[in-house]
Amino acid sequence: MAEFPTPEIWMAHRVSYGETDAMSVMYYAEYLHLFERSRSEYIREQGMSYNTVEERGIMLPVREAQCRYKRPARFDDLLYVRVGISKWGRASMTFEYEIYNEAKDTILATGHTEHACTNDKGRPVKVPDWLKELFVGK
Repeated sequence: MAEFPTPEIWMAHRVSYGETDAMSVMYYAEYLHLFERSRSEYIREQGMSYNTVEERGIMLPVREAQCRYKRPARFDDLLYVRVGISKWGRASMTFEYEIYNEAKDTILATGHTEHACTNDKGRPVKVPDWLKELFVGK
């Protein structure tokens, strides 16, 4: 496996029938849903729910999303999504994603999402120390 930012988590996901298109492959936009779900799980596994982050007044709107499709996922496939944070800005962060097959020996898709750090009014704010420490330690 390729070098990947740490800490990282793996999230399992089984492709449902409703996530597939007329060609019997997972619909392209579903990959972004997997990114979102794995990102929420990542935050939770670091010790805080995304809901709590928002309750503390910090929003993380997506300002860029990219997905590179390499191989199709199909109905009933078991996938593993790997997620970690690759970059910190003054008021932003970038999450990296890799989606693997069940054996974790083939990458089906890669991508990233860049998030602004804003207050509840949508204005950019510096990434709070408590949030960064949640992911990178003290």
